[in-house]
Amino acid sequence: MSLETILAFSLFAFVTSVTPGPNNLMLLASGVNFGFRRTIPHIFGISTGFLVLVLAVGFGLGEVFIRVPIAYQILKWVGAAYLLYLAWNIANSGPPGEGSGEQVSCAKPMSFWGAAAFQWVNPKAWVMAIGAFSTYAPTMTSVTIVVLIAVIFVVVNAPSVSVWALFGSRMRRFLQVRRYLLLFNYSMAALLLLSLYPMFQAM
Repeated sequence: MSLETILAFSLFAFVTSVTPGPNNLMLLASGVNFGFRRTIPHIFGISTGFLVLVLAVGFGLGEVFIRVPIAYQILKWVGAAYLLYLAWNIANSGPPGEGSGEQVSCAKPMSFWGAAAFQWVNPKAWVMAIGAFSTYAPTMTSVTIVVLIAVIFVVVNAPSVSVWALFGSRMRRFLQVRRYLLLFNYSMAALLLLSLYPMFQAM
């Protein structure tokens, strides 16, 4: 890959990583409900799971969906069902209510392994991975190119998604009132469901 291609791909990785999507919306909600420190395993899970996914696509897994289109349809429906489950969790998540002793929820932040596994049913992650190789990789992709693309993606992706969790943690003090926290969580759940719209449009 030329320097120009690497720079162009880095910009692609940044834009696709930092813009709203299932991962970033969940990190924002987690930052608000659990704080940045407790969201760190979620962040590292995203980066690790996405790294493995990009490597798998680069080494030929993406071809499976070209040769067997029904496999991609099944993946999208599984991803949609899991996103519905995650939206429900976000709507009902949160720390104990301040002052009143009321309990918002006993939900926990997403674990490292849960976040890593989610990348395999995250429609946006697949679009990012497949788009990277179809647009920026040469026709004859070597092992070096696949690893380079995966590494650049992770180096750019990790800090980009972390911003959402950090922003969420900074919003915590403004959402100490139980009804405001519930409104925020319901809004995040609704936006997560809305992120499914492009996927269903493509079906």
